[in-house]
Amino acid sequence: MQMEKIGILIELKDGNIKKTNLGVITLARRQGCELFALILNGDAAACKEQLRQYGIGKIIDLTSAEGPLQWNPDQWARAIIAAMDHFGLTALCGLTSARGKDVLPRVAAYLDAPLVMDCIDINLNERTARKSQFSGKTIATFKVDGNHFIFGIRPNAIEARPKPSEVEVVSFQTDVESNGLVVKEIKQQAHSGVDLTEADIIISGGRGMENPENFEILFDCARVMGAAVGASRAAVDAGWAPHTMQVGQTGATVSPKVYIACGISGSVQHFAGMKTSGMIIAVNTDSEASITKNCDYFIVEDLFEIVPILTRQLKSFVGEEQ
Repeated sequence: MQMEKIGILIELKDGNIKKTNLGVITLARRQGCELFALILNGDAAACKEQLRQYGIGKIIDLTSAEGPLQWNPDQWARAIIAAMDHFGLTALCGLTSARGKDVLPRVAAYLDAPLVMDCIDINLNERTARKSQFSGKTIATFKVDGNHFIFGIRPNAIEARPKPSEVEVVSFQTDVESNGLVVKEIKQQAHSGVDLTEADIIISGGRGMENPENFEILFDCARVMGAAVGASRAAVDAGWAPHTMQVGQTGATVSPKVYIACGISGSVQHFAGMKTSGMIIAVNTDSEASITKNCDYFIVEDLFEIVPILTRQLKSFVGEEQ
């Protein structure tokens, strides 16, 4: 029986592989299939060594006659489908990221294939995928059927585990174009620090932050920890933080190793966006706040005292001047 082939859409940032891709590869590797990494807008050869460490068998350098494919979700979807057809890929996995949410549904629509996004686990032998439902109150198992299968994997849902392999870089040129979408310009909000969905540690602020200026104490702490800064919907709705920082059902779904909630009551909508965190620590003056029931450690204290103390301790630990 021929081994099934899985394509993995690799996302790059500043020319480097996003580390959350490695968790997707680890999950795909469990399926016992042949793994193909798809790279559309970067240097495939430069990614070879890192992908080799995680069990990729072939890297498909997907280009046009002009070179790497610039960002256009419709053109990317068509190019990915062309590669899937050429190499006989029956399944495609990618991150449930902003880019993944734009590309993977297009691939599924063109192929008329089942699509499951925000998966925390998949089983290709059984054709099933697991994901949270109803604001994180339950985990549902979806069984799919078809000729192709498209899965978006929640970033950081699977811990990356190396398994070195022999890898080959294969060039594949396609002349597909987007029929209905033209990207004129890409404007990105100024951003510094760690991406929210990529972060191992997140420190978030809620209504208890009181004003936008007070978020600086979180950014100061995050900088020392190498963490990302998030916010609850209440803080975003108040205009204290941009929507790109929002964690929750209507914001980003995150799975860091450590999540620190400062002045956040812990509504079910917020908890749905971070419940898969490895460890949850809360700082709140209200000992009856909802988050007390859903965290590993809880500090009943003023965040404006606790966070600066934490920052000073961390700076002392890393040898940074106060």
